[in-house]
Amino acid sequence: MSRPKIFIHIKDKNLLQQLSDLPQLQQCEWVIPSSDWLETLQQADADLVLLQSSAVINSEVQQLSISNLLLQQEWLFFSDGAPDLALDQLIHKSAGYHFRPPIDDKLLADVLDDFLADYAQQQQQTALKARCATSSALDQFGLLVGSSRAMHKLYRTLRKVANSEAQVLIMGESGTGKELVANTLHLASNRNQGPFVAINCGALSPELVDSELFGHIKGAFTGAVKDHKGVFEQAEGGTLFLDEITEMPLPHQVKLLRVLENREYRPVGSQQLKTANVRIIAATNRDPQQAIAAELFREDLYFRLAQFPLLVPPLREREQDIIGLAQHFLAYRNVAENTQVAIADDALAKIAAHNWPGNVRELKYTVERAYILADGVVLPQHIQLAENISLAEAPLDASIDNIPAGIPLETLTRAAIEATLAENNGNRTATAAQLGISIKTLYNKLEKYQEDQNEST
Repeated sequence: MSRPKIFIHIKDKNLLQQLSDLPQLQQCEWVIPSSDWLETLQQADADLVLLQSSAVINSEVQQLSISNLLLQQEWLFFSDGAPDLALDQLIHKSAGYHFRPPIDDKLLADVLDDFLADYAQQQQQTALKARCATSSALDQFGLLVGSSRAMHKLYRTLRKVANSEAQVLIMGESGTGKELVANTLHLASNRNQGPFVAINCGALSPELVDSELFGHIKGAFTGAVKDHKGVFEQAEGGTLFLDEITEMPLPHQVKLLRVLENREYRPVGSQQLKTANVRIIAATNRDPQQAIAAELFREDLYFRLAQFPLLVPPLREREQDIIGLAQHFLAYRNVAENTQVAIADDALAKIAAHNWPGNVRELKYTVERAYILADGVVLPQHIQLAENISLAEAPLDASIDNIPAGIPLETLTRAAIEATLAENNGNRTATAAQLGISIKTLYNKLEKYQEDQNEST
């Protein structure tokens, strides 16, 4: 088995000697830059980076913070203990370990032991993948699938956060799997015997937000013919997931903030206060600070929700997973349909070269469209990427000619929804408008497809 590669940028000779005495680091291949350390790091393909904050200047911090290196490697930072805003910026982006003097050799050795164990496991799984080309070879944690460093880093963070009661704000682009992250947190938590209730704040009618969140009693308003439990009560003892939290109208954000502060709420029309025994996990595909500046998101609600912020990596930063996920989705589709559709190497190459702005969701829908079009083998022409699909420009006759006879209507409906969603990079409002359906109908369809997928896996 190959040895892990360690990149070391330490200028303190005493610290460097202390590190070199550790038996864990003696098992690794060292890379020590002689001049431009950042350029050397970009070319080194290192597995672990040891960085001393005093050896880094501000311009290098800025270059590093906008690169993919913070997600691609594991990081250990060393400082003299003085407050360092530049170092804090790097740690926030990488979730790396920060050691201050005096450095505890045993604690450092434990961290390195964990790293070496993870590295050995990844090497073993890589070897197994070569013998399992017709099945999924990706690692899985909860409902999340992926073997890249970025995903393993996310798994380790989720394990630590899951058993706390901290409220979590999940941030990430559309299609990265934020709801799967939230559900995985729930499954790994002490609340996993309770319900997991998800609600999309962007799909709520402003007139019914209070009723959906807090419930109502019979006669509370016209049409309230019976008592209704809101999501806080439905999630009692479990986890409540508030998706697209920045899309909730500001007046209702105030009401939500009050519940988070005192854990009490009152159903619409009722005089009785109820206690909320739920863990709140929220998610957004916006930058929270930009949403606050645009007055779409209350800053006090942000701080209340983001007791622990989590960033889900986009697919383009999970390069090792792109091919693996394509094969994973195809393998599960083969099992569900009892087929043996294969995928050609040049089709995989086309998949690997795409940027995937719609992330995992776009990749999944692309593979499923290719599966429908393929005749035993998925070829490059079956990989219909978003920039190559233009429903508005395609002649109706050509579209009809390309539809095989006998395809169930529900399959065509799903294909149309998934194609339009991918073309709009996951924007559900634009997708619903193009398809001529309500946003609620779209959410109902997507929820059904997700349930079907969960049953098949």
